[in-house]
Amino acid sequence: MFYDEVKVSFKAGKGGDGCFSFRRAKYEPKGGPDGGNGGRGGNVYIIGDENVADLTDYRFKPGWAADNGEPGRGSDQHGAGGEDLVLRLPVGTVLVDRESEEPIAEVLAHGERILILEGGVGGKGNTVFKSSTNQAPREFTLGKVGEEGEFRLVIKTIADVGLIGFPNAGKSTLINMLTNAHPKTGAYPFTTIFPTVGVMEYPEQYQRITLADIPGLIEGASENRGLGHRFLKHVERCKVLLIMVDMQGTDGREPIGDYKSLLGELKLYKASLSRKPILVAANKMDEPAAEENLKQFEKKCLHKVYPISCVSDEGFKALGQALLKAVLCVREAESSV
Repeated sequence: MFYDEVKVSFKAGKGGDGCFSFRRAKYEPKGGPDGGNGGRGGNVYIIGDENVADLTDYRFKPGWAADNGEPGRGSDQHGAGGEDLVLRLPVGTVLVDRESEEPIAEVLAHGERILILEGGVGGKGNTVFKSSTNQAPREFTLGKVGEEGEFRLVIKTIADVGLIGFPNAGKSTLINMLTNAHPKTGAYPFTTIFPTVGVMEYPEQYQRITLADIPGLIEGASENRGLGHRFLKHVERCKVLLIMVDMQGTDGREPIGDYKSLLGELKLYKASLSRKPILVAANKMDEPAAEENLKQFEKKCLHKVYPISCVSDEGFKALGQALLKAVLCVREAESSV
């Protein structure tokens, strides 16, 4: 099971208490104060890790806490600080406050480390309060409580190209053939139930791009039908969108109708998605009715159409080059900002 959204509770460590102590030694019945300070509580950090695939670890263990600081001791011994809690998350994870529903932080790169909760300050021992007018202080302070919070962890896949379409359009087969990823394929809808990211290599041009296979959408996905929100959120960070349409019109579907429905769902979910560079892959061109459907489709389609067949490899080279060109244009525009 792939977990891309979980509820969690994080807590930073409590600071150690300060110590109330006086030095006691032979022939020194009235030694001065020697109470040490308490250690600071451990902080809570999140860090992006490409080797973490999903949020399974947090689904079955939702509560995490950093270590408390040690209390101070006599003989001017200060308590050790609590060990920090470092939580490794998939790259692209957003941390959302459950009370306000506001995003707190997000990890966008491997190794990116973000402080989310600070540990409590350690208490002061009575040595700190010694002065010329107070040579035997009995004051000391307790350690402060660390910060804590209730959060949601949400993965938003990071890829250059987001592959979207209705169930059984052939998306998983395409990503199988274009990249090094191997999602499950089958002759039935909803074979893919979680996103898969593959890498397309262009060795002659010394380039590579990533392609994400997004689970099939249904009409009403923008209203969260068929877990629509959980699927659509994965295309938010994609630079380019590739809409895949079944040109055969399997199960009585109309290619132009599917195309318009997908564009509508993207716009309803988030208007900015429909403004991204969009390419259209007209799949199943090896089927009998595909040629005629393609002619009608191209007359009404607003975006560049690339006819392909996952059976005969038709059109793969042209589609691959078009995707690379679109991604490089977006990268160049982002770098110039």
